[in-house]
Order: sequence, then structure tokens, then C-alpha cells
Amino acid sequence: MTLRPNARHFILDLLLASHGQPLTAREAVAACELFGIRENNVRVALARLSAEGLVVAAGRGSYELGPHARDLAGEVAGWRHVDQRLRPWSGAYVVVHVSVLGRSDRAALRRRERALAMLGFRELERGLFIRPDNIEQDLNALRQRLHTLGLETAATVFLASHFDAAREQGIHHCWDSAALNASYADGTRRLREWMQGADQLDADVAARQSFLLGGQAIRQVVFDPLLPEPFVDTALRDEFFTTVRRFDALGHAIWQQLYASLNTTGTAARDDGRQAMH
Repeated sequence: MTLRPNARHFILDLLLASHGQPLTAREAVAACELFGIRENNVRVALARLSAEGLVVAAGRGSYELGPHARDLAGEVAGWRHVDQRLRPWSGAYVVVHVSVLGRSDRAALRRRERALAMLGFRELERGLFIRPDNIEQDLNALRQRLHTLGLETAATVFLASHFDAAREQGIHHCWDSAALNASYADGTRRLREWMQGADQLDADVAARQSFLLGGQAIRQVVFDPLLPEPFVDTALRDEFFTTVRRFDALGHAIWQQLYASLNTTGTAARDDGRQAMH
């Protein structure tokens, strides 16, 4: 985990983690200072994000996510309720065929790959991506989510089943089940150990570590393929997801306390300044 994240990405992460609350420039500067990011870099990043429509003014000196960031933000923010997307698996698969789309448009390719990765698809054969049909209400709902995330509408999305034994075995090898199960167990242990000792940490250390650990864990949830049994141990996954929610709640409380102390310090400094003039 890097101790000095990119200012632009860090500010967007702060807004994504803010539960819809605006972020003041002062709060952004103070948060970035914890990671060694200079104030000038923060203000330049805010200006550029604003120019690109990724953040917009939410009042004097405060910002919220802009229209160009809200669709993806909505998808990422939904990680807390990701379990609700699951449904029993019938044994069928969702298949996406993208060979006709080409790869020359690099921006479109990045959006396509991100959409497929975020919904747990893996490439079975060149241009043919697949996953178990166990998420979303139905195929149309899954197709719409893929399009929202960036998959071109020209891609063919359909259901398939009754593969021959060799291809069925190949499908199961598209995901590293052992690694996924280990990541659930290790993630649960790591987050629980940190929470047990969190009250012994200084406020700035707790804020910095909770942001880094929480961001890593949330990314793991966002990009989890949500596979059914027997691909993964779903009990281990459920335990990990529950632990991440607890960790996120604690991290959010830590950062709210940090912002509150920042505002209290700012108020006290202004009061001292006024008293000095009398």
C-alpha cells in the first residue's frame, strides 16, 4: 500500500467514501496532508477535477461528485448491498461475445474491460467472456448493468449451458477458487485484528491506516466475482463482506472525528484572532 496516493484519485476516493456528503477544500487539504500530499497539489487537483466535470461546487469552498463521476460512483457505492444481487444458480452461464468490437479504441477498450471485470466475467476463449448466471434479477438486468459500466451495446450477451466436459472444466479454471477463499479468510483476519487495536492508535495514524486498509478491502468487494458454490466457499465470503461493512463504519467514524477536530481547531483559531484585535 502506497503512503502517498495520487491527489486526484485520493480526492475522488474521499468523495466516494463520504456517503454523499460534500467535501470542503480545507478537509481535502488536511486529509491529503496525512499522506504527504502538498496543499498546492490538492488545489490543482480540485481545479482539474472541476474542469472535467468529475466534481462540482456544493457551496463556497466545498465539492461533491459531478455528473461524469456519478454513474461509476453509484456502482461502487453499491458494494454495501452487493449480497442483494445474488440469486440461486441454475447451472447456466452468461456469455458476452466482444470479438466484433475491435481493440483500436483504447478508451472504449478500458471501459469494456472494467465493466466485465467488475461483474466477474473471465475470458474463456478469445473474445468470449463468461460467468455463472447467479447475479441480478435476470439477463436483461445484467445486460443493462454491463452497458451502464461501459460495455458497448453492440456486444452480444446471452445465456448458455450444457457445455461438454472439457469446456466445463475449463470454465471452472477461469477463476482461482483457492486464492479467492484465502483472500476472504485473510481479509477477515486482517481487518478484525486492526479493529481490535484501533483505539490505541493516534487519530492521524488511525485515519491514514483505516483509509488504506478500507480502500483495499472495498475494492476487493467491488471486484469480487460473486461466484456460487462450488466455485467458492460462500460462507467465508459472507463473513468477509460483513467484516468489511463493520470496518467501513468504524473508519467513517474515525474520519468524521478528524474532520470535527479540524473544524473545532479552525473555529478556535478564528476566535483567538478576533480576541487579539480587541
